Amino acid sequence: MFTIATWNINSVRLREGLVARLLVEEAPDILCLQETKSPVEKIPLEAFRALGYDHFVARGQKGYNGVAILSKLPIQDAGDRDYAGLGHARHVAARLENGVTIHNFYVPAGGDIPDREQNIKFGQKLDFLTEMRDAFHADKPARSIMVGDLNIAPREDDVWSHKQLLKIVSHTPIEVEHLGAAQDAGKWVDITRQDIPQGLLYSWWSYRARDWDAADKGRRLDHIWATSDIANAGHASRILRPLRGWQQPSDHVPVLASFDL
Repeated sequence: MFTIATWNINSVRLREGLVARLLVEEAPDILCLQETKSPVEKIPLEAFRALGYDHFVARGQKGYNGVAILSKLPIQDAGDRDYAGLGHARHVAARLENGVTIHNFYVPAGGDIPDREQNIKFGQKLDFLTEMRDAFHADKPARSIMVGDLNIAPREDDVWSHKQLLKIVSHTPIEVEHLGAAQDAGKWVDITRQDIPQGLLYSWWSYRARDWDAADKGRRLDHIWATSDIANAGHASRILRPLRGWQQPSDHVPVLASFDL
C-alpha cells in the first residue's frame, strides 16, 4: 500500500517550509506538486531528501508553472508531454517499481473570461483538455494514477454555488464537458468522489477572500484519478482543509488517497 498526495504549492521555494511540514506530519509515500515556479535545479531537494524523499522527477521553468514528484519509493522518469504546444512545464510522469504510472498535471487556469475569442488563455485551456482526451484515446492508460491541479470543479457540489459559478472560469459547462471527455477517454475514475460520493468538497479558496474560512467560497480544483483497472484499490481519500490556514499558505490544499497496490 502507498499514499499519494497532490498539492498546488504556488512556489516550492517560497513554501519549502510548508512542504517539509506536510512531509513530516502526513508522510505520504509520494507527493506531487504543481506550480512549483522554479527551474528544476533550484528546487530545494536537500531538505526533502533529509526527510526520506530520495526519489524525484520534475519539469520546471523560471517563475511559472512547473510540476514535481517527490517519493520515498523508487520511481523512474516516465517522460512528459507538451500539451497544446504551449511550451509550459505542466506534465510529468513517473513509474513505480510495481508498474503503476503516475501522471502529474497542471492544467492551465484559463484566465477570467470564458470565451476563447476574447481570451486566448481560455482557448489554450480547452485545447490542453482536448489533447489530453486525444492522447488517452490514442494510448489507453492502464495501471495509472493521474493527479494534479486540473483547474476545473466538475460537479455541482464541487463549488460553493453552482448557479453563481456557471459563468465563472473553472465551472463553466464547456470546461466541465471537456474534462469529462478526457476522463471518459482514459476510463479514469475520480477516486476522491468514489470515496466521498456526497457533499460539498473544496480544495481551493481564493486569496481575495478576506476570511476564506468563514466565507467558505471554495472549489474542488485538485483531483486524484485512477484507471478503472486499479480504481478499486483506491481508498482513504482526504482533503487537508486546515492547511489553507497555515502561515503564508498556498490558495490550494493537499488532496490525498491511498492505494492497495
